[in-house]
Amino acid sequence: MKFATKVIHAGVHPDPETGAVMTPIYQTSTYAQDGPGNHKGYEYARTQNPTRTVLETNLAALENGVGAACFGSGLAAMDAVIKLLKSGDEVVATHDLYGGSYRQLVRVFGQLGIQSKYVPMQDVNHLAMHLTDATKMIWIETPTNPLLQIIDIAAVCRLAAERGILVCVDNTFATPYLQNPIDLGADLVLHSATKYLGGHSDVIHGAVICKTKELSERVHFLQNASGAVPGPMDCFLVLRGIKTLHLRVQRACENAEKLAHWLTKQPEVSRVLYPGLVDHPGHLIAKSQMRGMGAMISFDLKQGDLEYTKTILKKTKLFTCAESLGGVESLIGHPASMTHASIPREDRMKSGLTDTLIRLSVGIEDADDLIEDLHQALSR
Repeated sequence: MKFATKVIHAGVHPDPETGAVMTPIYQTSTYAQDGPGNHKGYEYARTQNPTRTVLETNLAALENGVGAACFGSGLAAMDAVIKLLKSGDEVVATHDLYGGSYRQLVRVFGQLGIQSKYVPMQDVNHLAMHLTDATKMIWIETPTNPLLQIIDIAAVCRLAAERGILVCVDNTFATPYLQNPIDLGADLVLHSATKYLGGHSDVIHGAVICKTKELSERVHFLQNASGAVPGPMDCFLVLRGIKTLHLRVQRACENAEKLAHWLTKQPEVSRVLYPGLVDHPGHLIAKSQMRGMGAMISFDLKQGDLEYTKTILKKTKLFTCAESLGGVESLIGHPASMTHASIPREDRMKSGLTDTLIRLSVGIEDADDLIEDLHQALSR
């Protein structure tokens, strides 16, 4: 089954009771049983919900995994993945990690004895030097947030397999339409489904897709035991959004490519970070593991003035200054003070995340209108 067919049909069937084409929202907390333990596969909605089951089946198919588990947010999904480890274990993560992921690893799991360190992963040999006997998981973002660096998933997975280390790939930026980490050797794939999967900026949701049945069973146990599950309405909204995932992401990618090339020609801009540009250091690897270059762009300003940077975010009219990404509307953000504010400034600067870096989530509007909006915002 091809991807465009999967998004609509994988795991989805007309409701057997009514024939409803759309998966119903099973808004219930519990299910009637004919007697103790004599039920129809559903006992309690924290453990199972039919709407959630359909979504999990669909997500597993999109990422070519064995099973999927849904959560109340992307960070709740991450929480379950890190709980696969124990005190004394170590996570090695990409050095320009999403601020919320960094905060969870350092300030939550660090206090519980699971340590983490942050390493550039573009060079696998460099990564290998930082792995120890305590390293039990490698956490990858690719493209990374917000510097859009590209990591060779297959190369990292080969290295990890040699040492018995799990690999989890946060595939939120790329989406399963553009990239399938399990096919490249990853053990786990994480999504903040709030973003492109939901696609309409109206739901908070997360998901983990697993390569093996054993991992899927462990993650589902944690899903039930910790209880950070999404409600059926949230699952319905993500399932609804997925039906147009390929159409939305394709249009957004086309827009992003136009904007990225335009930005490279602007005198106010010092650098443009977008893997679709041929001079991007990860361009060739991106071409080999992605089917498109994504719709996220970051760019830096020549004038290192924080106030000027913030002024640009205030001046845009079509780009909305907001957290998050992946919706149909274009968003603009300032990572240093918004999405990555939890990372100490010294660490941010070392990774290249400057005070004048601006991040764009390019939507599906007309590209010429978006360019005009940025042009007037950049003009003094």
